[in-house]
Amino acid sequence: MILIPDVKNKKIGVFGLGLSGLAACDALIASGAEVFSFDESAEAREKTADTEYRCEHPKEWPWKDLTAVIVSPGVPLIAPKPHAIVRKANQEKVPAYGDTELFARAVNAMPAAERPRLVGVTGTNGKSTTTALIGHMLKEAGLDVYVGGNIGAAVLSLPAPQAGSVYVLELSSYQLDLTRSLRLDAAVFLNLAPDHLDRHGSMENYFAAKMRIFLNQQPGDLAVAGVDDEYGEAACTELTARCVADVVPVSAQGTLGRGFYALDGKLFYNLDGKTAEAGGLDGARALAGAHNHQNIAAAAAVASRFGVAPAVAVSAAERFEGLAHRLEEAGRLGKVAFINDSKATNITAAARALGAYRDIYWIAGGRAKDETVAALAPHMASVRKAYFIGEAAPVFEEDLGGLVETAMCDTLAEAVAAAAADAEAGDAKAPVVLLSPACASYDQFRNFEARGEAFRAAVAGLEPKRSANGSPAKGAAA
Repeated sequence: MILIPDVKNKKIGVFGLGLSGLAACDALIASGAEVFSFDESAEAREKTADTEYRCEHPKEWPWKDLTAVIVSPGVPLIAPKPHAIVRKANQEKVPAYGDTELFARAVNAMPAAERPRLVGVTGTNGKSTTTALIGHMLKEAGLDVYVGGNIGAAVLSLPAPQAGSVYVLELSSYQLDLTRSLRLDAAVFLNLAPDHLDRHGSMENYFAAKMRIFLNQQPGDLAVAGVDDEYGEAACTELTARCVADVVPVSAQGTLGRGFYALDGKLFYNLDGKTAEAGGLDGARALAGAHNHQNIAAAAAVASRFGVAPAVAVSAAERFEGLAHRLEEAGRLGKVAFINDSKATNITAAARALGAYRDIYWIAGGRAKDETVAALAPHMASVRKAYFIGEAAPVFEEDLGGLVETAMCDTLAEAVAAAAADAEAGDAKAPVVLLSPACASYDQFRNFEARGEAFRAAVAGLEPKRSANGSPAKGAAA
């Protein structure tokens, strides 16, 4: 747990009791604060029944005595409009911010010689994988590394900072909106695609929120920018013009005069005017596709700043096992591979998954976001057949039905069974049944994790083909 400075005997509100909110409550109590908490969910409120921060409605909070309100990342400060708790805090002149800001203040209060090094990663797609990959590379190099934030453990539940340690944090736009004083030794902006516009209101606001990851960097810090989309290019240009941090571009779409880039299945780098090859990427089986090659480039750029040679970083990537629900192999049945990419909740993420394989039997659909499904049309050449589920199924059928053979399925399990049968019967030597929904999960599932678990269960429930004597056929496995 991370203790918070200068909060002893102070009254602080915490609104939102998910993982980060509960960790904030625990850290504040351990630091000597008096905490007043609340969540709009009765189930969440019940978790505080036997704690020192038992819930009471914000109407009962001692607003005149509060020194801060810590809000969950899902609470908007500005767009589309401030949440009621934020409006109340503004009215009472009580500052509102998030748990990552508390973490930043804890680190900033440490003597410079004892300060840990901090790495932050943001982007619409790939930030979880890149965060975990950076942590993996640094751990393999023998560093004392902790990974958390928007992935895994809440930041305040991580071990206390100490000299020599490294914190690698995934930071969403929501978290960055709520953070003011975080200074990152290395900050990564991977990409930007339409997402969360109901929260940010526009791509310009979304971009501005993501750019906050570089807000407090100083000379000698590292700023890594993916330049494979227009917003990443703009980020790189803006950062270079600032002349503050050392800017390193990364790409998986072509050569760079400076930075790290993947080309023809190999990673190259140029940091001193000379281009060198770091190694081939085919061995990184958990990181298939051009988008993951950009993730490797970004991770290697950060690792090199921490003394890890690029060739060693590539070798570490080969031993990276990947993350659940992100191009995760969920099983094989005969010649058919089943890939769980349930985390692909937007069009851009699904496009990247479709670009990573050939001979695809694609399962997609769910609750659509405000995106154009037709943008996936160029990827239909790799799709043998598509199986559409959920609320968005009619939209997918309308926009893509003329480009690929399709089937409308009532459930995910039905889609898995149909895709598996078609893939096995087809003439492709190595077909892939790919769940990459391009949609949110909330029409049929609690979250993308639950959707991914349902996919795994459906795959596990498939019956392998059997030989004449009743034993499993050669190569068949659930």
